[in-house]
Amino acid sequence: MQFKKLLHTLTILTVAATFTACSSSAKPEASPQANTNTKIIEHAMGKTEIKGTPKRIVVLTNEGTEALLELGVKPVGAAKSWTGKPWYNHIEKEMDGVQNLGDESQINIESIAALKPDLIIGNKMRQEKIYNQLSKIAPTVFSDTLRGEWKTNFEFYAKVLNKEAEGKEIIKKFDDRAASIAKLAGNKLKTEISIVRFMPGKTRIYLGDTFSGIILKQIGFARPENQRSNDFTIEIGKERLKEADGQIMFYFTYETGNGEGSSREKEWLQDPMFKSLNAVKNGKAYRVDDAIWNTAGGVKAANLMLDDIESFIKANKI
Repeated sequence: MQFKKLLHTLTILTVAATFTACSSSAKPEASPQANTNTKIIEHAMGKTEIKGTPKRIVVLTNEGTEALLELGVKPVGAAKSWTGKPWYNHIEKEMDGVQNLGDESQINIESIAALKPDLIIGNKMRQEKIYNQLSKIAPTVFSDTLRGEWKTNFEFYAKVLNKEAEGKEIIKKFDDRAASIAKLAGNKLKTEISIVRFMPGKTRIYLGDTFSGIILKQIGFARPENQRSNDFTIEIGKERLKEADGQIMFYFTYETGNGEGSSREKEWLQDPMFKSLNAVKNGKAYRVDDAIWNTAGGVKAANLMLDDIESFIKANKI
């Protein structure tokens, strides 16, 4: 009898010990916070902590908008395209439903706050003065500058979005295509190409540190001697028109809808000095899209510019 009682007691103790061991070894259910990936992004304004994968992203530059779209991310709000209504034609369909936040240099902060973003992507050159205000709304990261080197910003945006691998593949495809166009051009790469832009009250020659200048350089095209620097632009009056000459001239016009840019273009194209330029006399002055060759400044425009250049080569216009 005593033996049976002892056996019964030992059985109860064994079961209890087993239950306790199983309970203690079972992993507690991770809290949402424990599963959150946090990273620190170094950027033009310092360091910013980003938690998880942002879903409601605001982007405050035209080239940044193109980067997000190319990486498969649709922003909830974006800076207006400089010459769009409100978006450039080449991104209009993809931007359906995206909130227009105003020009890059006049961002509507209240509209951003109303969108309740979990990430804001801007640019120091454009929005440095409002960085602190933006940072109070959501984690905010800035690229440094704009102009020519669009790839640097693109790679930064890809890193911010945890899409570095996709970003590298997109850049590789662009580089491979530029190389194939260079091969297609062959000896035509020796052709000296001038780049001119008409704007309200201004005429500029675009040099090395410009969107189109960088792309022509990557392909390997020559530039007129006075256009080979890595500076931004040269602003000219009609007395300096000969500086705009080249064996080929590509020109584009910044027109916002008030007619001032187009009026400038028309005035200069009709001027006898312009008509005396070699590129013009030889029928080698070509008008191209300002948004594609300059203003948009992003990866989508870069690929469309390659389309244009390839077409000019195949049509024997270069």
